[in-house]
Amino acid sequence: KGIDWAAENGFSLIITLDCGIKAIEKVAYAASKGIDVIVCDHHLPEATLPEAVAVLDPKREDCSYPFDDLSGCGVGFKLVQAYSQKNGIPFEELKPLLDLLVVSIASDIVPIMGENRILAYHGLRQLNNNASVGLKAIIQICGVENKELTMNDIIFKIGPRINASGRMQNGKASVELLIEHDFQAALKKAEEINLYNEERKELDKKMTEEANELVENDAEMKDSSAIVICNEEWHKGVIGIVASRLTEVYFRPAVVLTRSGAFLTGSARSIAGFDVYKAIESCRDLLENFGGHVYAAGLTLKEENLPEFSQRIDKFIGEKITDEMLTP
Repeated sequence: KGIDWAAENGFSLIITLDCGIKAIEKVAYAASKGIDVIVCDHHLPEATLPEAVAVLDPKREDCSYPFDDLSGCGVGFKLVQAYSQKNGIPFEELKPLLDLLVVSIASDIVPIMGENRILAYHGLRQLNNNASVGLKAIIQICGVENKELTMNDIIFKIGPRINASGRMQNGKASVELLIEHDFQAALKKAEEINLYNEERKELDKKMTEEANELVENDAEMKDSSAIVICNEEWHKGVIGIVASRLTEVYFRPAVVLTRSGAFLTGSARSIAGFDVYKAIESCRDLLENFGGHVYAAGLTLKEENLPEFSQRIDKFIGEKITDEMLTP
């Protein structure tokens, strides 16, 4: 839909952010419509990359960039930086983007070390001293406008609200908020997003209770290495949060699935030291698609493949996980 819209409206370039590393067919489709694509991503790539005009991903094996753990937005910032250098735009003009960047670094749960630490430090200064209009509005809605903002404020207050719009409806409300220049209009959008967040909390609480009940009532799952549960009624936008809660309670990797059209779609979360992406990749022949990181991944599969997927991922995790990893 997005590519068709771009073609119909005369756009010749699409830049992806935090996605696209596996979008081989979509990039080819864009090319067939005369549209170039620049991929900015930080998820794990496959052996074959999309035939985009540029594929920026520090996790590419052939990438010589000295820091592998940039956030998705961090990769985008590097593109902006390079563009600016090439076109004689001073770095000073990029400083207003650093508040958005630190929100990404904190919310994307990337390691706060190396370059991320430097970018986060300067981003926090920007957020505290001269935040953009949209972020100022969300800071006010969170009730943290009169204090020194920290990474914790982003992770637990600012980030979840920005994410709530995408979880409950689509991300449009958050995009509009973050590019708004009028404070009163931004405040109105921030209030709308805050309501999405309240709704998300209620749903999250209800789904987590139901998920815990499913695990507790399944005798086999009590002894399994992985938690794999499915409820077709669950809201797709919240299953990742529920998977995180399950890993905290039962301290083992969790996959939570729900229905999405003709398929089941799921989110996987892991515990420290265990690569859940590799576990999912080991079942790739059963999946329609999958992607993600060491500790968090997404997947889509046909309903009839679920029993075999549950069995195989449990076996794979059981063989690779250690007692040390399973100790909170």
